Amino acid sequence: MIEPHSRRKPPIVLVDDEESLLVAARLTLHGAGLGEIATLADSRELLPLLAERGAAVVVLDLQMPYLSGVDLLPQVIRDYPQVPVIVATANDDIDTVVGCMKAGAFDYLVKPVETSRLLATVKNALELRDLSSELSGLKERLLDDRLEQPEAFAAIVSGNKRMRALFQYAEVVAKTRQPIMISGETGVGKELVARAIHAVSGCRGDFVAINVAGLDDNLFTDTLFGHKKGAFTGAEQAREGLIARAAAGTLFLDEIGDLNEASQIKLLRLLQEQEYYPVGSDLVRKSDARIVLATNRDLQTMVAAGTFRKDLYYRLFAHRIQIPPLRERADDVALLLEYYLETASRQLHKKKPTPPPELAQLLTLYPFPGNVRELEALVIDAVARHQSGILSMESFREVIGDLRPSAASAANPGGDRDGADGSNPLVAHFGHFPTLLEVEEYLIAEAMTMARGNQGLAAKILGMGRQTLNKRLQKDKR
Repeated sequence: MIEPHSRRKPPIVLVDDEESLLVAARLTLHGAGLGEIATLADSRELLPLLAERGAAVVVLDLQMPYLSGVDLLPQVIRDYPQVPVIVATANDDIDTVVGCMKAGAFDYLVKPVETSRLLATVKNALELRDLSSELSGLKERLLDDRLEQPEAFAAIVSGNKRMRALFQYAEVVAKTRQPIMISGETGVGKELVARAIHAVSGCRGDFVAINVAGLDDNLFTDTLFGHKKGAFTGAEQAREGLIARAAAGTLFLDEIGDLNEASQIKLLRLLQEQEYYPVGSDLVRKSDARIVLATNRDLQTMVAAGTFRKDLYYRLFAHRIQIPPLRERADDVALLLEYYLETASRQLHKKKPTPPPELAQLLTLYPFPGNVRELEALVIDAVARHQSGILSMESFREVIGDLRPSAASAANPGGDRDGADGSNPLVAHFGHFPTLLEVEEYLIAEAMTMARGNQGLAAKILGMGRQTLNKRLQKDKR
């Protein structure tokens, strides 16, 4: 029996000649929201089903007529090594169990099977399969340097190698059911990455986003889970929460580091059990929404300080995507400048201005504390002021001013370098790329130290005349 659910993902397959056990197991797994369940009372149907549709997990009874599980197990392991097989036996025969585990079974169950044991074992097998699939997919993409769906990432303008590797990783983990945590500074584009993950995940439902910063527990609970009629004063009618609107889709929770402890507990239950209670209701509801989260805070530091739950922290970091700040991918600045000049001109109904050649290089030296969002704002402001001819750099200089180049941008002004780490000895010593005056003062000081204060010897070390050195030293004293 195969349930009428989506055929996009392989089912969990239960094989047992006892119909009553199949029904009970199917209801248990379905109630836990584990996806599509296929049940087979005739063991001879297993191999044809695997050939046609595959399986996420197989739960296989060992003692059956026609083909026993003992006979089927090695065939499944040989032909479908990526499918975890859980064997079930009516007696605790240690020799049989050991033989099955040696043959490649993932785990075993002893009949009568406890509901909690069945759920835990199947969930563990699903997680193992997802991890194996992720590693295989990631290895394949990195070796081939390709994206399956590059159009999903088109809104994120980048030619940076780190960003491309990030896209490849996101494409692999997007198809799993584990939560994904996106971290990075304000303005790096965390929601854009979340939308790309939704686009490649295969989820049929909507992408629903909410910024939880500033929400107290009551508002967080009502917004996320909804409420029933009469749940509180003013609740004149029932309202579904955003988790219900994201059914079969993706729920994106931004600024997750701002949640208070009561809200953290409710989120943990949602992630662990895929269930929740609307405000004022004692009836549990299941959720099949994929959860993607984002933060610009250091959650590990918050855990150490006791302001973020440790159990929630470890649950959130099943998959982590760390978006680098713009100052660490300076090679993207020129691309983003062109992109925002084009979009700003279109929005303001102006002809696209021509930027001066030195503008992109100037921008690569700026640390951009507001990241991509700040660059976008700078370009929009410049285009709004622009009249004709070459784009003025005045509005950019008003923000950038005379700031020293950041160490990262000075060390690696062109972004990633093939076969190099981008290190610069001058930056390493001075903490920034030094001016000629700073280098001169340093060399003179070092030469005077080596010469033990003898100006004539120091001048020879520096390759200059003694009078020239004396003038420099007198200038420094003033």
